[in-house]
Amino acid sequence: MRILHTSDWHIGRTFHGHSTLDALGGVLDALVAQVRENDVDVVIVAGDVFDSATPAAGCYALLTDTLAALADAGAQVVVTSGNHDSAARLGFQAALLRPGIHVVTDPQTVGTPITVSDAHGPVHIYGIPFLEPALLRHTWPGVRSQAEVLDRAMQLVRTDLAARGGRSVAIAHCFAAGVEPTPHLERDIQQGGLDVVPLSTFDGVDYMALGHIHGRQRLSDRVRYAGAPLHYSFGEGDKPRGSWLIELDAGGLAGVQWLELPVPRRLVTLVGPLEELLSDEKYAPHEGEWVSVEYTDTLPQRDPMRRLQERFAHCACVAHKPAQKTGDDSGNSYAQRVRGARSDRELLDAFLRHVRDGEGASDRETALIEDLLDARTLAEAAT
Repeated sequence: MRILHTSDWHIGRTFHGHSTLDALGGVLDALVAQVRENDVDVVIVAGDVFDSATPAAGCYALLTDTLAALADAGAQVVVTSGNHDSAARLGFQAALLRPGIHVVTDPQTVGTPITVSDAHGPVHIYGIPFLEPALLRHTWPGVRSQAEVLDRAMQLVRTDLAARGGRSVAIAHCFAAGVEPTPHLERDIQQGGLDVVPLSTFDGVDYMALGHIHGRQRLSDRVRYAGAPLHYSFGEGDKPRGSWLIELDAGGLAGVQWLELPVPRRLVTLVGPLEELLSDEKYAPHEGEWVSVEYTDTLPQRDPMRRLQERFAHCACVAHKPAQKTGDDSGNSYAQRVRGARSDRELLDAFLRHVRDGEGASDRETALIEDLLDARTLAEAAT
């Protein structure tokens, strides 16, 4: 049996204010082609189908069209909810979908598999929707964390599997121990949304299809993240996009292969002085890409985003990051820094150093300051 593992579609997410719906639609079309070309029997979508609990109408249309296309390509589909999804909204249409498309959002179904058979017998697919501990304490007394609810869920899976026998795949949406951390994961952990689930929690199944991490990760031969089909942040720009093709033979897991997905527009972070970024031909290959700029000029430059977008039409963000800081690291307050100023000229220079990370007045600015102060002196003398 061949199973395609994908996750984290995040239908409806924007990228620095730009819609990703059309780009994602193109990538999901390529995923459907992978299913057809590789004779895939089952497609697993491991959570975060939508980016929001209240997706717009166009998001539902893309999901419905993609699920139908996957079924037309000859695959059964198993979709589970993630922490970004509203389980109620994602699950409401489950009863309306054609046979062979399964949407798993109800915690009460944990431990009850979707069974698909091949020449070697049944394969039991256990979908575990995102489980919120606070909502399960009455059903599963004592659970207080993601680690505890997933441990309870996998106990149910193993108990059911022991009675049924045969090969098995489980699906979960969580932060498993051993993954490479990313900024959005760190925020989730700090805010209590997701905590670390030990790898041993997933013992007992032939393959564990995980979602939540946006870059592919192999935690063991049988425990993996497929990642998101699109790049949703510049921090992911160097990570490949794709899905895992899992093959089960009569004895269980026989092999895992990575299938690349196309990247509609690549992401790049450019670092350098602003004028160099605007003029140097070495940056020409990036003019059609999504661009994040960190310009290293000592002082902030005027209207950098507009100027950059004249060359890089898809420049999405810009930050001033001086190559060399010259600021006062003494920890003194502004009042302490200017207390020793003996004249207005020195006071203005101290102010400029304070607001410009240690960069005082340039020669031209010094001349202008002197002209202004001289003019003030003349005006005061005339009154």
